[in-house]
Amino acid sequence: MYNAADEARIVKESARGYDFISIRDEMLSHREVELTGEVDDGSVNALIRELRYLHRQDPEGEITLYINSPGGDIDSGLALYDVMQAISCPIKTVCVGMAASMGALLFVSGDTREMLPHSRLMIHDPLILRTGGSALKIKAVSDDLMETRQIVANVIARHSGRSLEEVLAKTATDTYFRAEEALAFGLADRIIRSL
Repeated sequence: MYNAADEARIVKESARGYDFISIRDEMLSHREVELTGEVDDGSVNALIRELRYLHRQDPEGEITLYINSPGGDIDSGLALYDVMQAISCPIKTVCVGMAASMGALLFVSGDTREMLPHSRLMIHDPLILRTGGSALKIKAVSDDLMETRQIVANVIARHSGRSLEEVLAKTATDTYFRAEEALAFGLADRIIRSL
């Protein structure tokens, strides 16, 4: 899959002459990482490596995580969430564009949560994309989905200050929040107009 950020390079002058550095590496040197596109094993594993590296470099230094994601795999997203909670670095999340589904959960879990004026969040219950098989298999999938629903709602409730019941009412359908609405519901801390 083409990823322009991985290929984009900048030129920096050094004592050795000119160096070509990827924009991603330059951002990392400023303790900035990003989640763009779908939440999956690949994107999450790369972010986990970057977070662990930055934690090792400075366990107290703030990390900024920019998010523009439609969401994706719940297990991968929860793995990233666990690492975000496990490291001692404060993590500032910044929503640029849309943070939906698991992208929204990751945004909400930041220590400081900022949104650009026209960015949006969307939260909803976990989805089953397709299932089939015996009644017992379908019941097992359903039970697992309901347990995951509780886990996701508890995370959102913990970080928003809302009750579990309030969160479950919002996640029962796709619920969109503009920046001001996310702020009012406790999903964001402030709206920013410059980066």
